Amino acid sequence: MQSINFEGQCVIVTGAGGGLGRAYALEIARRGGAVVVNDLGGDVDGYEPGPEMSQAVAAEIVAAGGKAIANHDTVNTREGSEAIAQAALSAFGRIDGLINNAGILRNAWLQDLDDADRDALMATHLLGAFNVTRAVWPTMMKQGYGRVLFTASAAGMFGNPMQSAYGAAKAGTVGLMNVLAQEGAPHGILCNALLPTAQSRMGVKMDPSEFVAVMDNVGPYAASLLPEFVAPTAVYLVSKACTTTHDSYSVLGGRIARVFVGMTAGWLGPRDAPPSVDDVAAHMDEIRSLDAGIDVPSSLVDEMRILSEQITTR
Repeated sequence: MQSINFEGQCVIVTGAGGGLGRAYALEIARRGGAVVVNDLGGDVDGYEPGPEMSQAVAAEIVAAGGKAIANHDTVNTREGSEAIAQAALSAFGRIDGLINNAGILRNAWLQDLDDADRDALMATHLLGAFNVTRAVWPTMMKQGYGRVLFTASAAGMFGNPMQSAYGAAKAGTVGLMNVLAQEGAPHGILCNALLPTAQSRMGVKMDPSEFVAVMDNVGPYAASLLPEFVAPTAVYLVSKACTTTHDSYSVLGGRIARVFVGMTAGWLGPRDAPPSVDDVAAHMDEIRSLDAGIDVPSSLVDEMRILSEQITTR
C-alpha cells in the first residue's frame, strides 16, 4: 500500500495542545507535513489560556525533525481565526488542510446551564469551526485544493445527558459541514466530519453516574480508547488520498463507521388538501416504519427528487 504523506503541504490543527489534537499534529508531521499547532491553552473549561501547550507540541515536532509552528490565537473570533490562517501562510506559504478540533466542555443539566457557559460552548465548537474554516477558505479556493475536517460528537448526533449546549454545537458542525461540502466541491475542497471517542481531559467533566454507565460497556475495547486510535482516520480525511466528502465518521474503540441521517419511505398523504391531525396519528406507524427501507438524501434538493420519484412510481 502506498504511504500517505503530506510532503509540501501545510495543515492547521486547532486545539492541538493535547489529547486528540496533539495526536493528529504528530502524525501529520511524521508524514512530512508542516503543522500549525493552534491551542488557546488553559484548562478543559477554557479558562487560564496561555501559549505553553501549543509551544510544547510544536517543539516536540521540531525536535523529531518535523516542521511546525505554535499558535495560540482564539478560534472564537474572526480576528483570531484570520490570525491563525495568516500564521500558516507566513510560515509555510499555503494551507492544504484544516482540522477543526478546538473545544471546551462545561456539563450541566439544562435547567442549571447558565448563559455564559452556553455561549462559550457555542463560540468554541460551532462558531470556532465556522470562523477558522471561513478564514482558510479563500486560500483553498485559490489553489483549487483543500481538506477540512469538522469535529462532531455522538453527543450531538445521538444525544447525551448534561450536554445540551455541547450537543447542539456539535450537531451544528455537521450542518455546517453538509453545506460547505457542497460549496467546496467545485473548488476541490472536500469536507467531512468526525465523531471521535477517546480518553481525554474532557472525561473528568462527566457526571459520575454517567461515567458508570459508560464503563459498563467499554470492557471489550477499553484499551483502544486512546487518541492514537482516532488519529489515523482524522489524518486520512485531510490527506490527498481522501476522495470522500459530505460524510461523517464515528471512531470508537477500534471501530470506524460511517454515520448518516436517513429517512423512511414514510406515508404519502394527500396532496390536494392538507391531512388532518387525526390522519397523521393514524399513519404514525407507517411514517416511522423501516420496512420499506431508508433513503439518505445528499442535499435538500435531493430529498425533493426522492419524494418526486416516490409519487410518480407508486
